[in-house]
Order: sequence, then structure tokens, then C-alpha cells
Amino acid sequence: MQKTALVCGAGGFIGGHLVKRLKDEGFWVRGVDLKFNEHAETRADDFIIGDLREQSLVRSVIDRRFDEVYQLAADMGGAGYIFTGEHDADIMHNSATINLNVLDACHKRNIKRVFYSSSACMYPEHNQLDPDNPNCAEDSAYPANPDSEYGWEKLFSERLYLAYNRNYGMECRVARYHNIFGPDGTWDGGKEKAPAAMCRKVAVAEDGGVIEVWGDGQQTRSFLIVDECVEGTIKLLRSDFEGPVNIGSEEMVTINKLAEMVIGLSGKDITIKNIPGPLGVRGRNSDNTLIKEKLDWAPTEPLIAGLETTYKWISAELKKRV
Repeated sequence: MQKTALVCGAGGFIGGHLVKRLKDEGFWVRGVDLKFNEHAETRADDFIIGDLREQSLVRSVIDRRFDEVYQLAADMGGAGYIFTGEHDADIMHNSATINLNVLDACHKRNIKRVFYSSSACMYPEHNQLDPDNPNCAEDSAYPANPDSEYGWEKLFSERLYLAYNRNYGMECRVARYHNIFGPDGTWDGGKEKAPAAMCRKVAVAEDGGVIEVWGDGQQTRSFLIVDECVEGTIKLLRSDFEGPVNIGSEEMVTINKLAEMVIGLSGKDITIKNIPGPLGVRGRNSDNTLIKEKLDWAPTEPLIAGLETTYKWISAELKKRV
């Protein structure tokens, strides 16, 4: 019998890639989102345009038992969206409402396996002040002190999913994503993540030109290509480990270094100009000790390979606009 999956947030970047992977595995897939993916045609067998904040819509989407449910829908974006403070109420209300609705509907349909995508933004700010030695081990989450309301909502929702495991016998799985990037993702408009923004800036810049980078550029991060994220996501959902667990790369770089890598791929002579802007924490890097232990897996693709693929794709997208 053909297996079935539901992907909430299927019109988004990671959700779109997840749908493709599940289709390649032979699943019948239903996707739901506020919009279709702007960059790639969906491969979902059934795609519903709808708002998961509305209980009636959620009931119509979760109208059967699915073998696997992936809950990626959220109100989110890059540093320019989640760290300014201007969207805090919307971020917390919208994402929490989606999670409450989807999880309860799954419980009432006796759906056991639900994946929830949390974020490294839930880690305590005080453990991420040193850009050279951030602590993002899973057990460092408490005492809790996320640096943004986005992180606080993620932490609440983690606890929500794990509470449903304890109280209702569900088998939800929780992962903390660390800066996922790649083709078919947002690359302009204010919600794009750092790798996509950097690729766009470099692709647009003239040879001999200048690109702007927020802060002093010494803040550190790690970035994971989306194909590896999807692999880790599926492995976790089908495992006996509930999490939370990091899904990210341990290849940490400064933001200036990230810019330099993209400039190198472009073959252009471009200068970096550091300017004031929203930064988030000073340092963040995935700790993959636990995922190696529990799933016998960790991502291996080097950052430069993912950046090369992403830069080529964004450059091609820009040319379509000319």
C-alpha cells in the first residue's frame, strides 16, 4: 500500500525540497501553505492553499491518517525580519497557533509520527557571546534565554510536541535547524538568510564594486545545504529518538568569511564594507555529537560546495529579471 505524507509549509524552501524527496521515495504527498513555492513547481499530489492558523482549514487538511507529517510552517525570516523586534507579536502568535492547531488535529486523527522543525535560535544568548566558542549542545538549552521572541516560540513549541508524546502516546520528533540554505529559497525582500543575501549582493555587484555586510563581520555561524537537512529530517522522523537534536553543519565561519567565499566563486574583485545592522547572537555553530550518537549520521558536504550551487542558481534567477 502506498505510504502517505503531509508537509505543512510545502510552499516554503525546505518544505518544497522535502516534498520532492518524499515523491522520489514513492509517497503520496499532500502539501499545504499560504502560497505555492515562488521558485519551483510543486511535486505534491495534492496542494492546498490555506492558513494553518484557522482550525477549520486544519481539519480539512488533516482529514485522514498520514504515515508521516512534517510541520515546517512558521512565520519566519532572516535577521532583517526576526531580530528587529518589529514583528515579535506576529511571529509568536502565528507560529504558536499553527503548532497548536496542527498537533492537536494529528492527535485526534491518531497520527503518531509528526516532525517539528525547531531552530538553533532557541539556544541561550549567554552561551553564544564568544564568536569563537559558542555552546550549542542540545543540553545547553536550559536555563532558557533565547535572544529573540522567535527563539522563545520555538522553545515553547518543542515542549508542546514532547508533551503530546508523554501524555498521548505520540511519537513526535524535534530537530533544531541551523541556518539552512540552497536553491529554490528566498533570496531578496528582507526574509532571506545570510548565504542567499550574500549570493545576491555579489551577483549584482560590478567587478571592482562594494557589498555591504551587517556588523563588523566577525560574528560566526554555520550553514547547512538543504539536501542534507532533508536527509537528517527524514532519518530523525523514522528513528526511535525523539530529540531535540541539532541538524546543522559544524563548519563555522565568520560572516565576512562567508562573503569572501562567495566573492571567490564569482571571480570578481569586490570589497566588503561593514555597516550597522541586525546581528542576532555573536556566535553560533551546530554541535553534532548527539546526532552522530543517536542516528549514526551527520552532514558532510562542505560549505563551499553548497555556496557554489546556490550562487549559480541565484545568478540565473537574477538574469531572468533583466
